[in-house]
Amino acid sequence: MQTLTSKNPQKDNELLVQKRTADIKNKAFELGFSIIGFASPYPTLKQSSEMRKFIAEGMQGDMDWLAKRLEARISPKVLWPETRTIISLGLNYGPKDNPLQGLSFPSRGVISVYARGGDYHDVIKSKTKHLAKWLISQYGGDAKIFVDTAPVMEKPIAQKAGIGWQGKHTNLVSREFGSWLFLGEIFTNLKLEISRPSKDRCGKCIKCINICPTDAIDNFGKINTKKCISYLTIEYKGHISSKYRKAMGNRIYGCDDCLAVCPWNKFGSQTNESRFIPKPEMSLPRITELLALDDTTFRSRFSKSPIKRIGRDRFIRNVLIAAGNSNDQSLVIPVYSKLRDRSSLVRAMAVWALGCLSLNKALDAKKKFFSEEMDQDVIREWKSIKNL
Repeated sequence: MQTLTSKNPQKDNELLVQKRTADIKNKAFELGFSIIGFASPYPTLKQSSEMRKFIAEGMQGDMDWLAKRLEARISPKVLWPETRTIISLGLNYGPKDNPLQGLSFPSRGVISVYARGGDYHDVIKSKTKHLAKWLISQYGGDAKIFVDTAPVMEKPIAQKAGIGWQGKHTNLVSREFGSWLFLGEIFTNLKLEISRPSKDRCGKCIKCINICPTDAIDNFGKINTKKCISYLTIEYKGHISSKYRKAMGNRIYGCDDCLAVCPWNKFGSQTNESRFIPKPEMSLPRITELLALDDTTFRSRFSKSPIKRIGRDRFIRNVLIAAGNSNDQSLVIPVYSKLRDRSSLVRAMAVWALGCLSLNKALDAKKKFFSEEMDQDVIREWKSIKNL
């Protein structure tokens, strides 16, 4: 969050409100934003009750930050009492190809579309800050900018601002851009014209529900976060349950299945933001290359990527699950080398992956490594390796 201030706010007559709203739209498009809308800072009763229920049921899992400052998350007026209008901004990151195609290459890792290019936080923050500074220079007032770094319920705000609606997969869906929008917000104490909220246009479609590999989405469009592959591979810090590993396939960071299958994507288009174009090393990287990463090479490879946030050990945990699902015998040796890794998170998944690739090799390794293992989670994985 960043506050920008001017001491010369102009009067809020109707014509001025209309003009500055139109001017802000034009400036946003000039800066490269794909869509913009304006919402009131008051939450709906439904939005408030659903968020409270979500937290009460512990559905946030390891995402403890969702429960912190809950009242501010629910009500923007608690976050900043002076807020009169929220400017909701969307930036298209639509991929060139269908992300589901990558699932057909089991010896390569699939990274979520949003993480294949430059870090979206940096891109959107720069544009949002520029727009906020321009707004204050033109019309005065104060502004605070948010880009996924504060207790702001971005998707409900975007729906109120007419940018899109929350689909059954709980992600935002746009008539113009499908499921591929990054979001940012400007809170301002200036009065602006409020947009008409978006209507839910999912209808009877349940494609996102049906495609979910772990059945994380129920028939009412509620997501069980703890089963979601995006949560498991990005937010979850522990040992991923064996009941989800096969379903993960070669997804090593995030999951785009429910986004990719949305019929509204037919109206979308490839992003024209150059910093969102996938980097070569992020497009289906070879699992064997990723398994060779140590702390230093991991930080170097993902220095300007959101992947860096989860750390090397959790990332290699994910890669090892992909290796175990690959049926690629060339991965036996690099997987075997991880049985002595300093991280128990890595060692445990190396045991599982080796057992999937070669039971005989895993049984031989068990004789060598089992007796010296001290970590109970790794021991549990070794115990699961048995003669058939």
